[in-house]
Amino acid sequence: MELNLQLPSINITNLKEAPIHTSRQIQSHGVLLVLEEPELKILQVSNNTWSVFGIEPENILQKKLEDLLDSFQLERIKAGLEEDNLEFINPTKIWVRKKGDDYVVFDAVFHRNPEGFLILELEPTFSQENIPFLSFYHLARASINQLEKTSNLRDFCQIIVQEVRQVTGFDRVMLYKFDDDGHGSVIAEEKIASLEPYLGLHYPESDIPKPARKLFASNSIRIIPDANAEPVQLIPAINPVSQRPLDLTNSILRSPASCHTEYLHNMGVGASLTISLIKDQKLWGLIACHHQTPKFVSYELRKACEFLGRVIFAEISAREETEDYDYRMNLTHIQSLLIEYMSQEENFIDGLVKHQPNLLDLTSAQGAAVCFGDRCTLIGETPQEEDLNFLVQWLKNNVDEEVFYTNSLPQVYPDAERFKNVASGLLAIPISKRNYVLWFRPEVIQTVNWGGDPNKAFEVSQSDGNVRLCPRKSFELWKETVRLTSLPWQFVEIKAALELRKAIVNIVLRQADELAQLAQDLERSNAELKKFAYVASHDLQEPLNQVANYVQLLEMRYNEELDEDAREFISFAVQGVSLMQTLIDDVLAYSKVDTQAIAFQLTEVETALERALGNLRQRIAETGTIITHDPLPTVMAGSTQLMQLFQNLIANAIKFRSDQPPQIHVGAERLEDEWLFWVRDNGIGIDPRFSDRIFVIFQRLHTRDEYAGTGMGLAICKKIAECHRGRIWVESQLGEGATFYFTIPVGGRERERRNGRQAQNHLFGRG
Repeated sequence: MELNLQLPSINITNLKEAPIHTSRQIQSHGVLLVLEEPELKILQVSNNTWSVFGIEPENILQKKLEDLLDSFQLERIKAGLEEDNLEFINPTKIWVRKKGDDYVVFDAVFHRNPEGFLILELEPTFSQENIPFLSFYHLARASINQLEKTSNLRDFCQIIVQEVRQVTGFDRVMLYKFDDDGHGSVIAEEKIASLEPYLGLHYPESDIPKPARKLFASNSIRIIPDANAEPVQLIPAINPVSQRPLDLTNSILRSPASCHTEYLHNMGVGASLTISLIKDQKLWGLIACHHQTPKFVSYELRKACEFLGRVIFAEISAREETEDYDYRMNLTHIQSLLIEYMSQEENFIDGLVKHQPNLLDLTSAQGAAVCFGDRCTLIGETPQEEDLNFLVQWLKNNVDEEVFYTNSLPQVYPDAERFKNVASGLLAIPISKRNYVLWFRPEVIQTVNWGGDPNKAFEVSQSDGNVRLCPRKSFELWKETVRLTSLPWQFVEIKAALELRKAIVNIVLRQADELAQLAQDLERSNAELKKFAYVASHDLQEPLNQVANYVQLLEMRYNEELDEDAREFISFAVQGVSLMQTLIDDVLAYSKVDTQAIAFQLTEVETALERALGNLRQRIAETGTIITHDPLPTVMAGSTQLMQLFQNLIANAIKFRSDQPPQIHVGAERLEDEWLFWVRDNGIGIDPRFSDRIFVIFQRLHTRDEYAGTGMGLAICKKIAECHRGRIWVESQLGEGATFYFTIPVGGRERERRNGRQAQNHLFGRG
């Protein structure tokens, strides 16, 4: 009795994804024993030992393997089981005595299941000899010789099915490739003339559901020699140790699911052999061999086919990558240009849309949008901005991955049907939870040939209270017109989008850091301006008051003539004016440091140093100062500020000299992201307790009678270093000279070029 698929009591997903790796049955052409190590005690056995060995299953259970095999075979098996890889002993020829003096020869295959039980599977052998290595070699060599004669990927696939059919003699051999959505299609076929062709037909995901695909990925070769044979029960059905049905994921004898057996019957298949094709640890496709009547293929020949499939498929994988190479390299070039454009623009979005190539070229899209903040920047054919706002909201609520892509957006987001002509396909990367870069592709109406109606891929039936899936009975050609679908996104395009996402995130984070730093700079500048206003209104008024008072006194008392007092008063006035002017000059120099930062450019440090030494040449000559320096780099800096920084530090070193003639050395060293400079002298040194205080505005460690000055020089140096996003500090001891260090970060453009090179190296696999 058929049931309506809409019945709420039936969970179709649970039926389609029911586990098939645990089983209580095996195929009848072999014998299975479940062994407990190390004694090799038999815990379970298939219920066909009487017909094979002439021994009842009950008489085998709880016995040891040594009760079935002679000691010579057992010792050889035990030695093989001690190896890490059981493939070294598979298959092993063993002889089991039947009643009387007869022996039965088997191919014995050992494996351990996920639960740790040792499973021995026995298949009848038709030859006492294994297929020699040279047979494998000649088989592969002949196929590779054919491969070398063609460059067409489809021809490669055709060679696989031709060679496998020639080796095995199956009526039909197909190469079946999976799509990203689980559907698949036959891309190569070799068959007898009387069979209906399946080449080019698509098959729905339910034909090979997820549990089956998972088993194919774990167990690379699978044979059903007789699709009509009755399965054999395991005795006992439940493993006595685990108290669960046996996990037969890696078993070669595991009985097929009833739905799959019925599927083979409906296709007219009497026997099948399936070889898994794995690429990048994922199931890429299958070599499916079908025969109209029962057909047994020995373990050795199956392994030869598996070997052949892997060898040729390796060539196919390489050819696929070669065909993608030019396109991948082009996308890599476009990506590096976009990164460079973003680095050059103040707003990274301008770098994505204002140049050629632009954002569209990275994925061969017809439209793109950068939704950042409260606005969307559009390029090419895109939905309306209002529609984009709703789409971004949907992405925020439903997508957590680093990339989202679909070639049928209306299927997952029904509102997209309104703008299917521009956005049936969507590729999206989140920059943050609220910001996205989107690419769009329009609807492309196409015809797909199916092997049977995909809308009737299975039926749900119920009998005796059991609900199960039944496969479809018709595999006739069924044409479908597909709408609301775009051209699919290629893997290389998705990867390029992901790499661009990393670059954008890095740039956005850097710009956020720069904005935060600018905010701090502004806050600091405002505070210092307030301090400057305070200083100007208080401390700087003192010399002005001196001038005013003494001039007034001079005028009142000595209006007609000047005597000694008058001259003294005038001297005081001149001194006050001079001090006032010096203070004002230094404070103005300090306050102007911020405004000069906008003039940063590539500056040769040696040139800035020479300018500073030129300004100090008289003082250098008078004191006999010796100045040396290392080779100095070119940096992004304000040339005048850098000159002033060196001038103040060297002037300080000359001023605070010891009894010895000053010796000053200027050095430089490249660190990871910054340049380190230092100015080292042999002067009087500084008490480490005051190493921070000396950089504070108007702070002095000596009186003006000892050393002239205003206490502004090092404060100006500190501000210059900070405006370059660097630091300044001193290391010194009293009487041992001092070394002033300061840093200048690697210039913005140089850093961005290096990051761009690193991004390219990552894409090319060099980093």
